[in-house]
Amino acid sequence: MFQQGLSGLNAASKSLDVIGNNIANASTVGFKSSQAQFADLYANSLNGVSGNNAGIGVTVSKLAQQFTQGNIETSSNPLDVAINGGGFFRLVVNGAVEYSRNGQFHEDASHTLVNAQGAQLTGYLSNTAGVIQLGSPVPLTLDKSDLTPVETTTANFQLNLSSAEKVPATQPFDANDPTSYNKQTVLNVYDSLGTAHIMTTYYVKTDANTWDVYAAADNKEIVSASVAASVNSDANVVQARLDYNTAVKAVPADVNAVAQAAGAYAAVAHDAMYAAAQTAGASTDQLAAIDAAYAAIDPGPTGSVTGKTPDQINGLLAAAITVPAVKVGTLLFTKNGALDPQAMAQMDPPQTLPFQIQLPIFPDTGAQEPMTVATTFDKTTQYGSVTNDLGSTQNGYSAGSWQRYSIDENGVILGQYSNGKSRAMGQIAMANFASVDGLTPLGNNAWAESSTSGPPTIGVPNAGSMGSLRSSAVETSNTDLTAELVNMITAQRVYQANAQTIKTEDSILQTLVNLR
Repeated sequence: MFQQGLSGLNAASKSLDVIGNNIANASTVGFKSSQAQFADLYANSLNGVSGNNAGIGVTVSKLAQQFTQGNIETSSNPLDVAINGGGFFRLVVNGAVEYSRNGQFHEDASHTLVNAQGAQLTGYLSNTAGVIQLGSPVPLTLDKSDLTPVETTTANFQLNLSSAEKVPATQPFDANDPTSYNKQTVLNVYDSLGTAHIMTTYYVKTDANTWDVYAAADNKEIVSASVAASVNSDANVVQARLDYNTAVKAVPADVNAVAQAAGAYAAVAHDAMYAAAQTAGASTDQLAAIDAAYAAIDPGPTGSVTGKTPDQINGLLAAAITVPAVKVGTLLFTKNGALDPQAMAQMDPPQTLPFQIQLPIFPDTGAQEPMTVATTFDKTTQYGSVTNDLGSTQNGYSAGSWQRYSIDENGVILGQYSNGKSRAMGQIAMANFASVDGLTPLGNNAWAESSTSGPPTIGVPNAGSMGSLRSSAVETSNTDLTAELVNMITAQRVYQANAQTIKTEDSILQTLVNLR
């Protein structure tokens, strides 16, 4: 007799439980609200005749979670990630896999991305070149070591060399005389240790549609720079530097021995540069300038040099070196202003792009030398407009220390470094299911797969059924407080009505008991 009222009370109570849970989690990131779904109950009729059974009440058929999109709000944590669309983050806790829409992550002590419960975010790591290695998702432990330097091996100069330019009044080319060339461009390049050097190219018009190209390293024309750099590999100079270092480190200090070692170094450094200059075709005056620079170092009567280190001696000698420049190549243009590689190949000697420019390294940084830079002139033109540098590029960079993260819409985690470069450190993996309603809730904003949900489909954000990601943002709870408060009033009235049914049944029963 009381079955209908009792089932109604139970159903209304369960509905209030669900509504209360939704309201309690209105501020829970990634929370998905639930809805109590009901079904009526009928006792089976033995004779199968329908229409004569009033029913025996109601039952809760399902507590269905609503996987609708929550609002996306910004945050100040770059590792907060919101999903806009379908899919779940794939997490691992003690080897067990779970899934979540809560994207509030941080680093643990091993630089692994984890949530507040310690569940590890999984994805795909990158190799040292920044290439994402797809495969089975693994916990995202990010490598924050310094970015190793990359030596410059290619460069491109994009210019317009005006066809209206005249042949320079001063000849031959001299890097120190602006009247001997038409255009100069500057580009930073990097040696194998990441040290920056200045690569300068000079353009000298020699005839209609014909331009000679010269180069300099660290503001010194490359042939003169190679003469100065001869001390880097000369055996006598290397030994003299070792002797100087030994004298400097001697205990007790011997000033005279240091001066003698400096003088010996100056002598062999002069000899090495003088010989290299002769080989490079230096004139008598140019060789005399090297001798004068050596004399100005002021070796004493015994050949000693006081107060100058080998690096200072090198600098004084190198400043006096000027030998005949050698062009690195010649550019020919068609009558339409474009580069003419066919005509260049027929020159004597043939000119082929890219030009292999050998850049000496002086002073010695300990890097591999010389630097060989394959230099192209893609999109370089010769039009009648003003001569102009339209952009120069190269592929090297210095070492860099990690500074910050950024995560793009595809889930790629980019490390940004002090040298201005960025490198992919990993990519977040996502999962989706044929039936998200079948997922088993685990609490802590997590779900597990079940036989009803089907196996997960693993992929990357912004592909297939996976939504895109937004960094420095979170997906808020999809609880609609207004709707839940209205539902609460309705559930309360339902509860009261069912209680009234039981009260009425009790009154009827009391009347029957009182019959005599």
